[in-house]
Amino acid sequence: MDQQSRGEKIVVTCKVLLIVGFILSFQIGYSQDSPNKNSFKPSDSLNTKRQNFVIISEAVLATGTLIGLNQLWYAEYPKSNFHFINDNSEWLQMDKAGHVFSSYHLGRFGAEMLEWSGTSKKNQLLYGAGLGFAFLTAVEVLDGYSAEWGASSGDILANAAGTALYVSQELIWNEQRITPKFSFNTTKFANYRPEVLGSSISEQVLKDYNGQTYWLSVNLYSFAKDSKIPKWVNVALGYGAEGMITGRNENRTTFSAENLQRFRQFYLSLDVDLTKIKTNSHFLKTVFSVFNTIKIPAPTIELVRFNEVKYHLIYF
Repeated sequence: MDQQSRGEKIVVTCKVLLIVGFILSFQIGYSQDSPNKNSFKPSDSLNTKRQNFVIISEAVLATGTLIGLNQLWYAEYPKSNFHFINDNSEWLQMDKAGHVFSSYHLGRFGAEMLEWSGTSKKNQLLYGAGLGFAFLTAVEVLDGYSAEWGASSGDILANAAGTALYVSQELIWNEQRITPKFSFNTTKFANYRPEVLGSSISEQVLKDYNGQTYWLSVNLYSFAKDSKIPKWVNVALGYGAEGMITGRNENRTTFSAENLQRFRQFYLSLDVDLTKIKTNSHFLKTVFSVFNTIKIPAPTIELVRFNEVKYHLIYF
């Protein structure tokens, strides 16, 4: 089976956890504290009620998802002894960029939820930020015992890199100055294999690596706090790839008579750090935190194959 299907499973799971789980958790937490208008405000000291809610919610959500994957996905395939596979050359490493993104933001949301409960900084980083790595590594373990798949050392390293990116910034700067982000645009390549790359836009966002771009968005003010740079202005470095209808290059002619060439793309663009927008509303701060995973459309310079430069008035 094409490894993209495996990547789709992980991406779908992580993005559902990132967006739906985080929003629902705070909505439930809010209802528990109502009618307190400060329900979205992080506690100044340990709030045991909130902490228990966060721990139980995260445990139930992660455990339920893993059980669901095991029953609905892995049960369809034969088991095997635990083994690794080497998929590092597939999809021009776009899947690995997705793992870094998912691990970082799962960990960030986990830490922020513990911060909301008043948990100590040490425990936020240890138990909250470790959530992304622990969950995604558990998925790799399930893969490792499946005869159809296999655990990927590259995926595990990418998961570790995402977690390390979050934790290291908290330890060094006590803030997040560099944030992984995501953007997407439709491509023609999904038409070649719609069953794998998606037959609708909603599927292609999750499945078509050709249309995905992963960014490292750098907050300028954080590195020049004596300057007059607006606190919310970022510069983003992006990575993408096109020409891929299979994971490995040698299989491309099976699905297209065209001589499709796989190539990498690098981007330089402006961005906005939504978490730096000043507001007294803790609800808006929560919303901004959730949607700070998405790169804002902006003027962009694109470098293709290291030898061709393109300029986009607006790129997403």
